[in-house]
Amino acid sequence: MGRPLPLALVQTSGRPADDVASFATHLQELTRTHSATRLFVYPELHFFHGRNGESDEELVEATAEPLAGPRDRSLAELAGDLGVWLAPGSFYERDVDGKVYNTSVVYSPEGRRIATYRKVFPWRPYEKLAAGSEFVVFEMTGHGRVGLSICYDAWFPEMTRHLAWMGAELILNVVKTPTADRAQEVVIARANAIVNQVFVASVNAASPDGLGRSVLIDPQGTVRLEATGSESMVLSDVIDLDEVDNVRRFGTAGVTTPWQQFTGGEESLPLPFYSGSIDPQRWASTLQSREQEK
Repeated sequence: MGRPLPLALVQTSGRPADDVASFATHLQELTRTHSATRLFVYPELHFFHGRNGESDEELVEATAEPLAGPRDRSLAELAGDLGVWLAPGSFYERDVDGKVYNTSVVYSPEGRRIATYRKVFPWRPYEKLAAGSEFVVFEMTGHGRVGLSICYDAWFPEMTRHLAWMGAELILNVVKTPTADRAQEVVIARANAIVNQVFVASVNAASPDGLGRSVLIDPQGTVRLEATGSESMVLSDVIDLDEVDNVRRFGTAGVTTPWQQFTGGEESLPLPFYSGSIDPQRWASTLQSREQEK
């Protein structure tokens, strides 16, 4: 195994925004039972849980805080104390201009926030939040590159394709889906993994906040891990990020190599829907540069 990454997908229900202490206790217990695990991933809006019959709008107002707020500092310190990579799901971030975003963060074993991503595709018309505008990939030192997406983002193929183009080998899609279309989301996770030849981890909330069915998919679209129900559980595995390079070089099922479609000598392909185009030279040179970096 070339670049092993032991990871845990924590399918669990949400907790109140200010309940970092019990979250810390839970994570400490997990690190004892999963001592080799380097990355722990929690569902979308894990720190968002109703109290006393409050509406969603009231909860957003009550729980949204600046990015560098008390919760952020506590989680960064927790990751540093435990020496793990921590993706604690997402939470409501209030920007200086008053806008509120659904924001995912990642903390390093050194206790630093090293990635911040604002959901680009809020679930319209239900999610009445500001939309982010940046795609985010971060370097997981000693392992590889990881891209971030949140729930409904996965329904837009441009999202995962762009993260893969930026060098992501593993996509973390944190989810809070309580609706019947979770079945379709599982299919979409496999499709995104297949067409981009990347690992995809889709981590949904447990009951009563979500329908569960969290999955880990490899670059050929094979389901490595799957929660068949909605109960709280931890899915753990060790993946090898070198598998991304192998699949892209030798092909899915030893046959299909979409990332080698263009060599750089073809004509530009117009994309009228985007008022843009696929530039074969840019397509080919980008992947070459990724290989050279390794």
